[in-house]
Amino acid sequence: MLKAAVILPAAGLGKRFGNGSGPAAPSAGGKPAAGGAGLSKIEQDLAGRPVFLRALELFVGRQDVVQTILAVNPETFDDFKFRWGEKLSFMGVTLVPGGTRERWETVLKALAAVRPGATHVAVHDAARPLTSVKIIDRVFEAAADHPAVIPGVPASATLKKVVPLQQAQDALDDLLGQAAKGPPLKMVVGTVDRSDLVEVQTPQVFELDLLRKAYAQIEEGKVSGQGVTDDAGLVEALGTAVVVVESES
Repeated sequence: MLKAAVILPAAGLGKRFGNGSGPAAPSAGGKPAAGGAGLSKIEQDLAGRPVFLRALELFVGRQDVVQTILAVNPETFDDFKFRWGEKLSFMGVTLVPGGTRERWETVLKALAAVRPGATHVAVHDAARPLTSVKIIDRVFEAAADHPAVIPGVPASATLKKVVPLQQAQDALDDLLGQAAKGPPLKMVVGTVDRSDLVEVQTPQVFELDLLRKAYAQIEEGKVSGQGVTDDAGLVEALGTAVVVVESES
């Protein structure tokens, strides 16, 4: 049976979600957090418990999981630890500071915290608290036979390939230096065949040595980490086959 260390990267700022929209959070000194910042996306309440805790609970207690690691924003690490450290310690969760810019930095820092004894690493988004046990079982079972496994669902939306639309601006606008209103327009140049496309989810499970080798590509300058949105992409860059198991919408 594989022995997985589960990494939950949670250092993102949650800009798309609207970070800081929740109630004011206390700091490590018991006072409101600097600037009156609210709870992060992963700390928002979901039926009585924070989002990240529900994501963690999917893995804590599994026989095939030997360690759970939560990597959070390093700039708010002390405050986060003040609020949740005792609870996480009771659950046996390893809490580490993540990266400051890119997701890959956070996963790389968490990889350094993996304890001896793990054979695989599962990376799961802390903002995915509703993944079913069935899907986790399915991915873990496949990972026992394949070095890289990810869950995915067939793409259901119509997909279009687009290019920027070059618009002629009014001469007066150019003279006055007025910027065009609204987001830039784009033009459709084709419809993408979606029959072989899947929307990728997490957890993504890899052999530990394989994932470390994949991330070493960034450290060695062989691959740029800019724009890396999932771990499977780095594994693909090694030429290793990534197996997809059917997931749920």
